[in-house]
Amino acid sequence: MQFGIRANLGQFLQQLLQVLLVGMTIGMMRNVVPALAESEFGVPRGSFMLLAAFVVAFGFVKGTMNFVAGRLAEEMGRKQVLLLGWLVALPIPLLIYFATSWAWVVFATVLLGINQGLTWSMTQTAKLDITRADQRGLVIGLNEFSGYVGVAIAGVITGYLASMLGPREGLLWFGMVVIGLASALSWLSIAETLPWARDEVKRHAGSGAPVLRPRYPKTVSDKPSTAEMFALMTWRDRRMAAICQAGLVEKFVDALVWAFWPVYLHQQGVSLPGIGWIVGIYGFTWGAAQFFTGRLSDRVGRHLLNAWGMWVCGAGVALMPLGAGSLWWGASAAIAGLGMAMLYPNLSAAVADIAHPNWRASAIGIYRFWRDLGYGIGALGLGAAAALGGRIESAFWFVAVAMLLSGAVLFHWGEETHPRLNPAT
Repeated sequence: MQFGIRANLGQFLQQLLQVLLVGMTIGMMRNVVPALAESEFGVPRGSFMLLAAFVVAFGFVKGTMNFVAGRLAEEMGRKQVLLLGWLVALPIPLLIYFATSWAWVVFATVLLGINQGLTWSMTQTAKLDITRADQRGLVIGLNEFSGYVGVAIAGVITGYLASMLGPREGLLWFGMVVIGLASALSWLSIAETLPWARDEVKRHAGSGAPVLRPRYPKTVSDKPSTAEMFALMTWRDRRMAAICQAGLVEKFVDALVWAFWPVYLHQQGVSLPGIGWIVGIYGFTWGAAQFFTGRLSDRVGRHLLNAWGMWVCGAGVALMPLGAGSLWWGASAAIAGLGMAMLYPNLSAAVADIAHPNWRASAIGIYRFWRDLGYGIGALGLGAAAALGGRIESAFWFVAVAMLLSGAVLFHWGEETHPRLNPAT
């Protein structure tokens, strides 16, 4: 079997289209729904914890499904897990359309968490299966670029559709088209990539020494159990633990952007299309810059990009409530998006660098479990911060401080993982 982007270009592009549609699926829930929580779905003004409830539900469900998806992918195959994820998403637009209370939105978000955990994990794992080790930063950068451009596009489009057709009908038609197209393409066009992963294992076991010598964790079984993998990722290997805690905390930013940015901007008098554009600047900057930051990490390494990304992103969050006007809010969104682009693909690439092909899908799944658990933990934290502070701005300070401290932990505990820049001896 041949490895590399060029050798598998057709399938690689199909997988990029899939993750674009995955991003558009979550993006349809990130502008209109929170902004109209009070007027359309009956959430009382100032109910910060209730407002955050749907992001909490999403985070805990998606984190768990990332964990499950990694293990399932090594047994069922990548394509079957991807298909399952799209089947779960089919009722989401109908639930939003017929919702009679905020509880319906929370349930729809639970299904969204299952969908995102299964589908986004598989698009990333499948591309890593068919590409080379020296392309991982670029691969994950392109994957996240495609996904988060999809998130941003959906936020802008649904803002306009909600203004033209009404929020429920606009989301219904948008969701049906995106989820229906993705389901059909995953069935008809996606290939199973598990054979590539198994072939990579055979090559590692062969007599020829690999060109790159990753610093794999020591004393790991050939086929580690779920418990062994969870312990390795969470505390046994300090590098993996540092990456996992950083992944968890950086999702506090996304929870803030999803749950509170639209509400904050709506309270400042910004229209739905205007909110879509400001939040979209964050998504577009994050998505587009990852095209370059992922590739850059293949040249200069992951570690410093990751640590500085945490600090730059936290600074962008802190700037948002310090000024006023669309220009200020757009600039702070761009700074937060740039910081996220520096760290987001490269935390995943760092895990892939030092995860053996035998258990790479599980390692990525557990990292993504901790990372997306950050949605739930972060939403609880920012909801509590806003409630205790009595104002939504308190949530911004909570997230900014958390990013500063987590970046310091990552800088201290982590190390360079790129096998060319820090090879095993």
